[in-house]
Amino acid sequence: MHKTTKKAKLSAIIAVYLDGPAIPFMYDRLVAVFKKIDVDYEIIFVNDCSPDNAREVLDDLAKQDRNVVVINHSRNFGSQNAFTSGMKVATGDGVILLDGDLQDPPEIIEEFYKKWCNGYQVVYGQRIKREAPFLMQIFYKIFYRIFQKMSYISIPVDAGDFSLIDRKVVDALNTFPENNRFMRGLRAWAGYKQIGVPYVRPERMFGSSTNNLVKNLSWARKAIFSFSYAPLDFITVLSFVIVVFSIIGITAQFIMRLAFPDLTPSGFTTLIILILFMGGIQLLCLAIIGSYLAHIYDEVKRRPPYLVDEILNDPRVQKE
Repeated sequence: MHKTTKKAKLSAIIAVYLDGPAIPFMYDRLVAVFKKIDVDYEIIFVNDCSPDNAREVLDDLAKQDRNVVVINHSRNFGSQNAFTSGMKVATGDGVILLDGDLQDPPEIIEEFYKKWCNGYQVVYGQRIKREAPFLMQIFYKIFYRIFQKMSYISIPVDAGDFSLIDRKVVDALNTFPENNRFMRGLRAWAGYKQIGVPYVRPERMFGSSTNNLVKNLSWARKAIFSFSYAPLDFITVLSFVIVVFSIIGITAQFIMRLAFPDLTPSGFTTLIILILFMGGIQLLCLAIIGSYLAHIYDEVKRRPPYLVDEILNDPRVQKE
């Protein structure tokens, strides 16, 4: 951030899904932080077609405060597209991404802001600890480290979407045409001057997490096939290894047939095992290739990543 006499403006973007009860607390805590650091602000709630009473709560909040912007999506498009939707509307010098369940503590924004004022263009939260079941904590730790090794760019470990992103970077991210958006990966790919701020991620204040094993695996799949070619390299290496072992096996079989004909394996059992093994390998390779093809197919259709039903207190209109 360049130092000027003009007061900075920050845009907080909150992805809302099943977070109706948390919205007033989120609003109060954000306003308190923005007043403490003395900045102009707008708070953009992106209602990703939440099935609870979030829309009614947000409608009332927008009527009470013109700094509250509400974007209602036509259906659920996922948190990454909710953030994208908010970034298209945001007018701040910096944009803050938060989940609506208050697991991203708004009070950490003060530390983000200090780093931003010191010249960092991307300041992200780094989860040094999670208030979550032990096995879930282990799963996340392992995934982030494996993903970092597999990715063709350097992606910080234990870093989620919670971040403060400079306007220059936001404008760059808004030009990216892809639909399968993994925001923390895109943020890392963009580069610029980045730094992490460690924090402890608490449990949800209300309700239970919408994430489960299947959704987490889906997240992992999206991340890997968006920012890694390692699965394709795995197919190449696997094919080479199988060819080498096949040559060794054929040679060994030929020698044993000549030297020890009675001890040489024969019959349908060996053949069936080999067929099943090779069939399994082929299906695995096809599944990996199919995932990349599905990713490509989804992109070339060029459907919009989200549809907006309504915007309340649109800052772009007010600005005009």
